[in-house]
Amino acid sequence: MLRGGGRCAAAVLRRAASGGGQGQSQSSGQGQGSGSASARPEPLEPSLLRFLVCPLSKRPLRYEEATNELINEELGIAYPIIDGIPNMIPEAARTTRPKPPAESSKQP
Repeated sequence: MLRGGGRCAAAVLRRAASGGGQGQSQSSGQGQGSGSASARPEPLEPSLLRFLVCPLSKRPLRYEEATNELINEELGIAYPIIDGIPNMIPEAARTTRPKPPAESSKQP
């Protein structure tokens, strides 16, 4: 989800997702003949965090480098980042904290 910026933010997201940006290089081992690029997940472009918000709560997200996910602490969910692109579909998110036992599971 985008906040602020409108068209400008959408253009930044498209440019970052396509790997094209001014002053960016392919020196991180991506591209031409590098077999190791598939071994480790592509990280999120740090500048995208200014524009991305949780689609459910509309709150900013925290990037977790260890798991390559965007975390919503408030809701306890994590959105995966696949090939450098955040998957912000709520059904794709995983829960980061255990669910409490359901009230209906207690039988009289």
